[in-house]
Amino acid sequence: MRIDAVMALKHLSVNNIMSRDTENLIKIFETLDAERQKSLLEFAGFLQSKGNLVAKEVAEPIESPRPDNETVVGAIKRLKSSYPMIDSMKVFSSASELMTEHMIKGRDADEVIDEMERIFEDFYAEIIKDMKC
Repeated sequence: MRIDAVMALKHLSVNNIMSRDTENLIKIFETLDAERQKSLLEFAGFLQSKGNLVAKEVAEPIESPRPDNETVVGAIKRLKSSYPMIDSMKVFSSASELMTEHMIKGRDADEVIDEMERIFEDFYAEIIKDMKC
């Protein structure tokens, strides 16, 4: 439960850019024992149930057309700038794996770029879904 709660707190900020208050709340939460973490979450749920919630908006991706003969590295840069709301560390593992498949195993660049675009689209869809909850 502790990891889920910390991850939930990290998603509180718009476009995955944490405010100072959010960072402080996470630091406080991480110093508490399990019982107090549960109490803090229950209190947060209580406050949330009282209404007057602030609606968070997620920016639309910045449209950036795919250039002809784009390299895999170029695609990563383009996608990172097209989806600034996505924490690049979240896609790092997938992107690294695809880059390795391209560089070491010779997988076609266009195929790798297509898959990277799907990964970024999926992460964006997940952010939108999380914001509606």
